[in-house]
Amino acid sequence: MKKLNSAMVIILMALLLSLPAFAKQDSNAQRMIPASFSELAQKAKPGVVNIRTTKTIEGGGRVYRHFFGQPFGGNRQGLDDFFAPFFNQRPQSRKESSLGSGFIISKDGYIVTNNHVIKDADKIKVILHDNKEYDAKVIGTDPMTDLALIKIEAKKLKPLTFGSSSDIKVGSWVVAIGSPFGLEQTVTAGIVSAKGRIIGSGPYDDFIQTDASINPGNSGGPLLNMDGEVIGINTAIIRSGQGIGFAIPSDMAQGIIDQLTEQKRVSRGWMGVAIQNITEKLAKYYGIEETRGVYIAKVYEGDPADNAGIMVGDVIIQINNKKIDSSRDLSRTVASHFVGKTIKVKLIRNGDEKTIKVKLGKRPDQNPDVVAENNSQDLFGYRLKQMDSDLAKQLGYPPEVKGLVVLEIKPGTPASNSNVRQGDVLIEINRQKIGSLSEYLQSLEQISQGSLVQLLFRRGNTRVFVVSFQKP
Repeated sequence: MKKLNSAMVIILMALLLSLPAFAKQDSNAQRMIPASFSELAQKAKPGVVNIRTTKTIEGGGRVYRHFFGQPFGGNRQGLDDFFAPFFNQRPQSRKESSLGSGFIISKDGYIVTNNHVIKDADKIKVILHDNKEYDAKVIGTDPMTDLALIKIEAKKLKPLTFGSSSDIKVGSWVVAIGSPFGLEQTVTAGIVSAKGRIIGSGPYDDFIQTDASINPGNSGGPLLNMDGEVIGINTAIIRSGQGIGFAIPSDMAQGIIDQLTEQKRVSRGWMGVAIQNITEKLAKYYGIEETRGVYIAKVYEGDPADNAGIMVGDVIIQINNKKIDSSRDLSRTVASHFVGKTIKVKLIRNGDEKTIKVKLGKRPDQNPDVVAENNSQDLFGYRLKQMDSDLAKQLGYPPEVKGLVVLEIKPGTPASNSNVRQGDVLIEINRQKIGSLSEYLQSLEQISQGSLVQLLFRRGNTRVFVVSFQKP
């Protein structure tokens, strides 16, 4: 009996000693699924708005252009003369309405939304959660990141606050609020599926991916953490993939919104270097323990990096307190600082770490006329110009087509041996969409010498084709 009691005592003591281990909770553990999202939704709803816009579409819109436009270029006058007796006259213009979302960031009426929601709008109307309506004016836009700041004349509004997108972890619960398909104040919930997604929308892609339901009309609305803070701005969806949505991280958006508030425009810092990712062989050659960082392949004379003493062969591993893992990471980090800002660049030179202060300058792509004039011919022999409404009309393309028009092909160059013609439109490089000449040139710079360059061209409205080169 005594032996039995002794055994029971030992077991009991073991259980008591183990209780703290079972009871102890990790203070950093992620929250489990909440019993309800209603409290968060009720708190956030007054800060979310519905946005309705009206814009003028010239020339009768897409339907008219489809049936009576020029799908393959040529002279439109003959078609106009032929159809004139049946339709009396060509439609001059029509009004088109669209829907989107946004959220209030100040008590006096500043509102964040997407640039594509209010782009080219003749009239912008904001509807609050209590159905009060206001006319809005555009304060500033940044097409590069698809952000816009608008304002209504109102007071004592209930703004949302920004949280840090860098703190949110994959698998964390998030809530999206917006007006999908015009259904105002719709609340959906899900998790963060991934971070740092690149979807080909521009040079500063760094999206949060979520499975919280996002649909047309959600654009510009907030993505919230469980504290009701904005950690993303809902922006894009993959139409072929249900349950996949993308949001602009709040850490990126805040700096841009601050600039739009103060300056009504965005100025992006520029170092003036050509860069490439560190490969395993380069890392070994330069004595870097990890395959991370960015190799400086060229320093442009007279630009900020040159003035600061950065040299070809340097490997940048950190900007201020942020580690740099890739060339895209470096581009985004530098661009997040405004012109004139001094940053600390930590780099490896000849096996030793150095920190150099660089005062950032103005990006060349903020002066498109200079870029177009000085850099219109690429490495392969194409002379290119950014598509605009006049060129689109002249060549018979729909106005929504973006890319670079081939103006000329220099004889004796690799381009002259391709099947590209004048008037073709370059729309992608290595599966990355191109919106401007500066984007194309920047993408070319980031491709290492000897690597494959694939260019996707469009001809008319029915054909696309790929031309491949090896970068010289």
